[in-house]
Amino acid sequence: MLINFFFSLKQAKIPVSIVEFLTLLDALKRNVIPPSLDQFYYLSRMTMVKDEKFYDRFDKAFGTYFNGIENILDLYPDIPLEWLAEKLKRELSAQEKLALEKFGSLEELMKRFKDLLDEQKDRHEGGTKWIGTGGGSAFGNNGYHPEGIRVGGKSAGNRTAIKVWDERNFADYDDSIELGTRNIKVALRRLRRFARQGQYTELDLDQTITATAVNAGYLDIKMRPERHNQVKVLLLMDVGGSMDDHIARVEELFSAASSEFKHLEHFYFHNCLYDFVWKNNRRRSVEKIPTIDILRKYGPDYKLIFVGDATMSPYEILATGGSVEYSNSEPGAVWINRMLEHFKHHAWLNPEPEHVWQYRQSVSIIKDLMKAKMYPVTLQGLERAMRELSK
Repeated sequence: MLINFFFSLKQAKIPVSIVEFLTLLDALKRNVIPPSLDQFYYLSRMTMVKDEKFYDRFDKAFGTYFNGIENILDLYPDIPLEWLAEKLKRELSAQEKLALEKFGSLEELMKRFKDLLDEQKDRHEGGTKWIGTGGGSAFGNNGYHPEGIRVGGKSAGNRTAIKVWDERNFADYDDSIELGTRNIKVALRRLRRFARQGQYTELDLDQTITATAVNAGYLDIKMRPERHNQVKVLLLMDVGGSMDDHIARVEELFSAASSEFKHLEHFYFHNCLYDFVWKNNRRRSVEKIPTIDILRKYGPDYKLIFVGDATMSPYEILATGGSVEYSNSEPGAVWINRMLEHFKHHAWLNPEPEHVWQYRQSVSIIKDLMKAKMYPVTLQGLERAMRELSK
């Protein structure tokens, strides 16, 4: 039953072997885990993935293969069907959605949330008041509200939550993606400043000919350092949430930038820049890098590039404590302005189509902070951004 799963991992370019596959089958035969898809995920990853750098590829391959109930039932026929069936969710009409009122401010929303935590004793589904699932409450998950707090569970896809009460796992962008075309690389090459530095490892043909002629025909080989692009780039990338829709495009951009710029530093943030960033999304809760250290370590000669869809609640940019994940001590706009003051050459690359920017209040705010230096992730947009950074 799992042979196709094995081949799907091979197609994802994960170095799995027959020995590891047989180890997985033997573990299943011995019933080392209960009949749970989550437990099978951890068991298969433990037995078949030898290096954590392949975890992201494994997650994608696993999710694609086990996307249907049929595959799960073939694997574990004893799992009750009700374990797999999603509970029916209450569907709100357009009129019911319009009737739901915002709280007016982040402070009022947080106050109401704290009051409900004190009052509520039982689980609720489909309502409009209590913390629960489905329905139109501002607190809970799998429902709809124009401005609320998601508590646990998965997003229903509305992307209107102002805060998320849950541990969220993001995946690093893959910089080894092979591009189908060279167009992105060609666009990035507009940002160049070549210099020859380092060891003398390249043959200097012109100087060799001249020196040999001067030396009465005796060969006199001359060497020179290789020619490298000396432009320094600092890449700050939004990850997770609404950016999941743009993973493929951002990975292509990241892959191209990694190959084009010798001096490239990258860090991650979520939605808006605050007082810390991180290098590894799997360890972001324990390996935080203070944003102030970025300002101290990298000089103004670096070209600063933000990559993000700038789609978030305006509170996340303008309010203290407005972050969707934690209580930030300073608004995100303060940190963005600090970066722009330090790095004189900067741009924001937005993977969202440019024609929808006008409908996103947060995009307008970020664009104003960037002094209109926001560009779409298209070939024309990248060329415009590179020309701006080259000034």
